[in-house]
Amino acid sequence: MSLVSPWRSDFPALAILEAQGQTYLDSAATAQKPQALIDALTGYYTCGTANVHRAQHQAAERATRAFENSRIKVAHWLNAQSPTEIVFTHGATEALNLLAYGLEHRVRPDDEIVVSALEHHANLLPWQQLARRRGARLVVLPLDEQGLIDLEAAARLIGPRTRLLAVSQLSNVLGAWQPLAQLLPLAKAQGALTVVDGAQGVVHGRHDMQALACDFYVLSSHKLYGPEGVGALYGRGESLLELHHWQFGGEMVRVADFQSAEFHAAPLGFEAGTPPIGAVIGLGATLDYLAKLDGAAVTAHEQVLHMKLLAGLAVRPGVQVLGEPQVALASFRVEGVHHGDLAHLLTEQGIAIRSGTHCAQPLMKSLGVDGAIRVSLGLYNDGTDLERFFAALDQSLELLQ
Repeated sequence: MSLVSPWRSDFPALAILEAQGQTYLDSAATAQKPQALIDALTGYYTCGTANVHRAQHQAAERATRAFENSRIKVAHWLNAQSPTEIVFTHGATEALNLLAYGLEHRVRPDDEIVVSALEHHANLLPWQQLARRRGARLVVLPLDEQGLIDLEAAARLIGPRTRLLAVSQLSNVLGAWQPLAQLLPLAKAQGALTVVDGAQGVVHGRHDMQALACDFYVLSSHKLYGPEGVGALYGRGESLLELHHWQFGGEMVRVADFQSAEFHAAPLGFEAGTPPIGAVIGLGATLDYLAKLDGAAVTAHEQVLHMKLLAGLAVRPGVQVLGEPQVALASFRVEGVHHGDLAHLLTEQGIAIRSGTHCAQPLMKSLGVDGAIRVSLGLYNDGTDLERFFAALDQSLELLQ
């Protein structure tokens, strides 16, 4: 199968980066943007901006219609039952904090909030702080040797005091799909609500919320080839009713007086103030672009690239891949070489990768490492990108080993 990406030319930044001698292999941090998104943002900002849901003039009506059309597109992308199950946020991190505050009333002293040992800080710290505020206990599910949540341990640790289970769909460090189909029912059986961090998972394939059957699912636009500063929270209809309001201000209020107020239900009740209108419209345009692609072809292309990446790392002495990555990325360390030194030499050769703890310090500690190099792939990467990476890696290791 060819390692040429037929979609590369849709992302104008890549040609500019290449002309500058740069090879972009950091898509798990943030992805490059398609021309379709750039055109949508240009159109919105040049044709007259306006706030949404507030006025009847033409610019406002046009902005509101485009904004709500994006809500419909996100709902369709996730196969939600209704667009009203989609709340726009400023990113996955804000969505998770919204949940941690909006569900606080469900947590009592000595209750349990369950997370896994592989969580990104964004899906750890909000629950850690909620447990501290409420005198609850944070329970951490261990991983097995493959870097997957240990289901046998989960069956023991998820119990009658469990109120919330919050886990990632796809690890941003280990690149492994987590066994949600087996894990989520364990929490459901105890009457607990389930939260899935889909920031990485949503990028690779379409995920059906009705089939997944979680209560909440969060995503970030900027990893999904969309604009920065916007994300989405999916909430199952009945689960959204559990949320208490957490931010207060314009538009989310239904009736207000000096001493009291009544608030809208989701989604508007959780979108206080002026939302990231341009970014939401841009996300809708990005989903339109992605929907036109051959999803099977994208998956096959990424898988061939990923196999080539893993095979290349496997034959280089001293390289140790963390876990057993299944898609899009590989995190690795090199025996006797500090990841920061290696990253510096790779950067000097124009290779854009990530080095460090990847916002997952507890995971790194549990793996016994102080950090790692991460190479992550997008649908626009090709075989030449990997050839440049391996050439730079070999040259760097000659100096460091």
